[in-house]
This record gives sequence, structure tokens and C-alpha cells, in this order.
Amino acid sequence: MPDPAAPGTLRPGGRTARIREAVLQVAGDTLATDGFDTLDLGEIARRAGVGKTTVYRRWGSPGGLAADLLADMADQSLPRADTGTLEEDLRANARLVVRTLNDPRQGRLFKALIAASLCNEQAAEALHRFYAVRVDEWAGCVRDAVARGEVPAGTDPHGVVAAVSAPLYYALLNTGRSLSDADADRAARAVTTAARAGVWVATDADRPARGTENEEVTG
Repeated sequence: MPDPAAPGTLRPGGRTARIREAVLQVAGDTLATDGFDTLDLGEIARRAGVGKTTVYRRWGSPGGLAADLLADMADQSLPRADTGTLEEDLRANARLVVRTLNDPRQGRLFKALIAASLCNEQAAEALHRFYAVRVDEWAGCVRDAVARGEVPAGTDPHGVVAAVSAPLYYALLNTGRSLSDADADRAARAVTTAARAGVWVATDADRPARGTENEEVTG
């Protein structure tokens, strides 16, 4: 169970919510423009018009601030599609990813947060939680497809959804080019084809052999 006092786990209201909104807006702008290394809590407080003590007490560190920013982004993300077919649902997911990564602010922000996750444990854990939340939101598309008989029983919903965005993030980070709807559609079509073929159905080779997990090795 997560620590209820950890950044990103509290959902304040009233004045506290307004302070959080102001600080996260400035933090996101700073990350998108200058990267994680420039995230100074005192400067964030000054630019947000918030007391430095308040910022240090609530977030504690740049990693804590990045974690709360990711939690807020997950909360504000759009719900999953429900078009009636797996490929159309996955296309909607892929196009949402493309729009986000092509956005001048959001694309740079995600790059900065991914970079932060490589050197900061709090940011890494928060990024993992962010993707877990988003994948879980869209996993219902695959469960519905299983119920409709579009894909085999036993298909791993989380594996399917994660596979849709993987080539899009790869293109963002490794080619530097802008993504297109054609990229999104290609990813959705490829993953749908693979899912229908049973690629994400667990096989005997995927499962540990019975009795080997606790078996003692003897001479």
C-alpha cells in the first residue's frame, strides 16, 4: 500500500488545491523548457507565488515534485475508448499517445520525466505508476475483445495495451521525428493482428515448471 503522505497520493481541496495547481503548472513548464536538472524548489515556489516552506514541506525534493506532477497527469488523462472493436479502440489509444507526444509542451515534458526517471528513484517509481494507471485504464478494451471472441481467451490485456505505445515512444526517443496518425494506425493494426494470433496468451513456456520454485538442489 502506498504511503498516504507521499507526493502524488494526496488529493487536497480548497486553497491547498490551488497551491498545488500553481506549483505543478510551474514545475511542468520548467521541466518542459529546461529539464529535470533545473528543477529547484525555491525557484518553483517564487515563480508560483507560494511560500518556499510550503513547497519544501509538501514535496520535499525535485523527485517528489516530479512524482506529484505525474500523478496529476494520470488523473487528467482521457478515459479509454469503447468503439466496439479492438483495432478501433487501440487506434484511439495510439492516436491519443501521438497527440500527447506531438504537443509542444507535453512532448518535451514526457522526455524530461523519462530522463529524470533514469537518475531519480522517486521519479522512476512515479513514471512506473503513471504507465500502470494508464495501461490499466485501457486494458478493458482487450477484456471486452476477449468477451466478444475477437481475441483468444487468456490474452494478457496489459501486455496488449503496452505494446501499442511502445513503438511510438521508441520513435520519440530514438528518431526525434514527429509522429503521425499513420504511425498510430500502424501500431494499432500490428498489435491487433498479433493479439488475434494469440501472441499475448500465456503458454507453458511462460509459466514456471511445477515444483521448481521451492525445490531444493541436491547433489
